[in-house]
Amino acid sequence: MDNEHLTLSKPSAAASGADPSRAASEMRLSPRQCCAALAIVAVLVYVIPQAWQRIEPLQVGAGYRIPYRLGNDYWHYERICRAAVGGDQTLLIGDSVIWGHYVSTRGTLSHYLNEQAGGERFVNLGVDGVHPAALAGLVEHYGGAIRGRRVIVNCNLLWISSPRHDLSTDKEATFNHPTLVPQFSPWISCYQASLSQRVGAIVGRRLPLLGWADHLRIAYFDSEDLVTWTLQRPYSNPLRALTAALPSPDEPPSPPPDARPWSAKGITPFAPQWVPLDESVQWQFFQRTVQLLRDRGNQVFVLVGPFNEHLLTETGLRGYAERKDQVARWLAEQRIPHYVPPPLESDLYADASHPTAAGYAALARLLAVQSALQDFSRR
Repeated sequence: MDNEHLTLSKPSAAASGADPSRAASEMRLSPRQCCAALAIVAVLVYVIPQAWQRIEPLQVGAGYRIPYRLGNDYWHYERICRAAVGGDQTLLIGDSVIWGHYVSTRGTLSHYLNEQAGGERFVNLGVDGVHPAALAGLVEHYGGAIRGRRVIVNCNLLWISSPRHDLSTDKEATFNHPTLVPQFSPWISCYQASLSQRVGAIVGRRLPLLGWADHLRIAYFDSEDLVTWTLQRPYSNPLRALTAALPSPDEPPSPPPDARPWSAKGITPFAPQWVPLDESVQWQFFQRTVQLLRDRGNQVFVLVGPFNEHLLTETGLRGYAERKDQVARWLAEQRIPHYVPPPLESDLYADASHPTAAGYAALARLLAVQSALQDFSRR
C-alpha cells in the first residue's frame, strides 16, 4: 500500500474557525474558573498589604512624627493614624508648622506640649507641605481611623497669601500633594493633570495594594519605580533593598533647612497678595476638613497661626489682621474652641510661619495656660 494513502491529515486551525496565531497557546477559563481567579486576586490585594505590616515594625509614641521621606506615603499615613488612635492622646493635624520643618522631634510643638502636660498627651500627625486642599483629601481618604478623638488642627493663613498658594489662579500651577486634591469635583482650575493621572489618583485611593506598592517605592527605592531603580543599579538585588527598616522620624528635610531666625538670613518684610476669605479655595477646604472631623465624632480645637507678623509690611499686616479676625469669628459662630496666639518675639521665627525650637517652646507655654485648651483636653 502506498505511504501517501496511510497519511492522516488533521483539520487546519483555519478550517476549524480558530485564530491560527493563537491556536497553539489559547486557553480559556470557564465561568467558574474566572470567578475563582478573581477571588484569589481579591484576597491577595487585601492580604499582601496586611501581611507586610507584620513584617515592617512600627512604633508610634508621643515623640513620633512621620519621617520626611515618607511625607507622600499615604499608605503609611493611614497606618500611622490607626496606630495613633490606640490611646487617649490628643492628635495634632496640619502642615509643616505642626510637623516641625526647622526642628528635630524634640523641638516640635507636640514635644513641648507633652513637656508642659508632664506626660505623653499629644501626638504629631503633621505632614510637611500639606496645604488645606490636600489636608482635606488626606483626612477624608486616609484618616478614617480618626474618630471620636480630640484633634488640634492648625490653620496656617500662609496658604491664602497669594492666588498661587491659594490655588485660586486660573494659570497652571505646581503644588504639593496633587493626588490628594479633588480630581474632578470641585474643579481646581490651576490643577491641569491629564485624565489618566486623575483617574489613577482616584483608583490609587481605593486599592490598598497600589498604596502598599507606592509605600515600597518611596521607603525603599528612593521614590523611583523598579525599572528606573534597577537600571541605575544593575548589580544590586532589589530584594535586598526591602530591609523593612523605616527612615528615622528625625531624618531632616532635603536639603536641610537653615534653622536660624529669619532676620539672620536676610529675609526682608513683604506684603502678601491676600486672597479674600470668601473667595479662597484653601479656606473652603480648611472648613471642609474641620467639618469632616466633627462629622466623625471628633472634638476639634483650632490653632490659628502662629504667623510671623514681624515679617509683614504695614499693608500686609492689615490684610493679615482682617483675615485672622474673620477666621476667629467663623470659629466662634461654629462653637469650635480655638486660640489665636499673639505674635511671638521676632527671633523666635525661622521664616513667615515656622517657629524655631525656642519659638515652639514659647507657643506651648502660651497654649498650656489657655482655659479653652484646658477644657478641651478634659473632654
